[in-house]
Amino acid sequence: MAERPEADWVSRFADEVIAEAERRAPGKPIVCASGLSPSGPVHLGNLREVLTPHLVADEIRRRGLDCVHVLSWDDYDRFRKVPAGVDEAWNEHIGKPLTSVPAPPGSAYPNWAEHYKAPMVAALAELGVEYRPISQTEQYTSGAYVEQTLLAMRERGKIDAILDRYRTKGRGKAPAEDADEAEKSAVEGSGAAGEDDGAGSSGYFPYKPYCSVCDRDLTTVTAYDDDSTELAYTCACGHGETVVLREHRRGKLVWKVDWPMRWAHEGVVFEPSGVDHSSPGSSFVVGGQIVAEVFGAAQPIGPMYAFVGISGMAKMSSSKGGVPTPADALAIMEAPLVRWLYARRKPNQSFKIAFDQEIHRLYDEWDTLRRKVADGTAQAGELAAHDRSVRTAAGPLPQTPRPLPYRTLASIVDVTTGDPTQTLRIARDLEPENPLSGLEELRPRLDRAQTWVETRMPAEQRTHVRTEPDADLLGGLDNTQRESLRVLLDGLDEHWSLAGLTTLVYGVPKLQAGLTFDAAPTAELKTAQRAFFVLLYRLLVSSDTGPRLPTLLLAVGADRIRALLGA
Repeated sequence: MAERPEADWVSRFADEVIAEAERRAPGKPIVCASGLSPSGPVHLGNLREVLTPHLVADEIRRRGLDCVHVLSWDDYDRFRKVPAGVDEAWNEHIGKPLTSVPAPPGSAYPNWAEHYKAPMVAALAELGVEYRPISQTEQYTSGAYVEQTLLAMRERGKIDAILDRYRTKGRGKAPAEDADEAEKSAVEGSGAAGEDDGAGSSGYFPYKPYCSVCDRDLTTVTAYDDDSTELAYTCACGHGETVVLREHRRGKLVWKVDWPMRWAHEGVVFEPSGVDHSSPGSSFVVGGQIVAEVFGAAQPIGPMYAFVGISGMAKMSSSKGGVPTPADALAIMEAPLVRWLYARRKPNQSFKIAFDQEIHRLYDEWDTLRRKVADGTAQAGELAAHDRSVRTAAGPLPQTPRPLPYRTLASIVDVTTGDPTQTLRIARDLEPENPLSGLEELRPRLDRAQTWVETRMPAEQRTHVRTEPDADLLGGLDNTQRESLRVLLDGLDEHWSLAGLTTLVYGVPKLQAGLTFDAAPTAELKTAQRAFFVLLYRLLVSSDTGPRLPTLLLAVGADRIRALLGA
């Protein structure tokens, strides 16, 4: 058995799941589960639905036990509404199964569900998530759930009675008016949680046919015979017919019965649920009674997970028109960092993912953790979260060989506009004692930083190095300012590295005050340093601020610095 990391939330859940699985079905593979609805973009809140059981299943596998993570694609759910930006002609498909709805205009995929599944499938592969996919369209249309469907129809009175205990208590907790977009989208897109529960004027029936004429679920079951399994329904389109349910393949159980049925069918031991499933009458609470009283199985254990927020959401929404997806995050972050964001927090703790300038601080935290792990100073919980981020039971995830600070790479890309020759020149000067052999050593982090600069960095924050000296500013300098520029220029060659230039730009005011480079800063000295920095920014980029000065100087190059500073 593989060596266990110190107990963290993942290990504790793994302990519980292993014990529960041994109690329920000793010797059988342990089943962890997730469910996603490809009704639209699968966002970063939904990713917690997958990564929580993934991390637990992966820990179980690390212990040498047989564990499968099933991912149910709710692609047989009804198409609910046409999202913004899609032709209103798609309104005619509302009520059809997602796999029967044409993909959005211009898509290469055969239907709506496959169009939205594809990016998530690719993201999960990049994140190292091992799972067994289950298409609910395939399950229902192949007849895999026939016996469970017939059982539910026979026990419809019992199911109706269970549901009736909660019908006056509400159907789940709606997001607050001030909830952020991620929270609202998570509730709205949580499988088929908002469907009716099967109640109707003709009685209670937990099965919903898709009409054989219009292919929509605007149907009402009017009669059912338990012995023959004949089911009569009418549709809002005007069609009506009687089918033999044992042979019928165009319909599904309503969500509050469908979910517990799957728990029993798959033998699920562990599955998390979102906060929208936490209140009386919600599908998880009701499902626990239905799975026990109707399907003779136990409800999975698992936590309720909190929402994932987005830092910089407003800026992204205006350009993308929706909530960020795992693919969006992986375009600007390396996979181990994305995994770490979910692994380091307990499922019931909310957190934010940075798409704005906060991404630099986030990467700084990650790099600090990496150094602590390397030098043996990381705490047990930090070690566990790091280990789960950089590898799975199947092996390590790709990492950047030379992980230079993300903010430094972003500054270089910003100043050079991504020119590879200039990027390599500057990157080599960062650590001249240990020069790069090529840009591949900086990838994939360099590519992620470049994508962030090109797609997320506000235009007004982009750096534009002057092409000509600012003659007016240079002509109006006082003696102290001229002297500071002379000291800087005299020290360029000797200090030409990231560390050296850092010492130099902070040291110029110290030298002018008659101090040494290693003198402790005082309040007066800090004021002089800030004034010097502003002077350099104005002369180099016509602004009071910009990228970190040592990086900016390396990017501009010594010859151009001399020209712009009036040497």
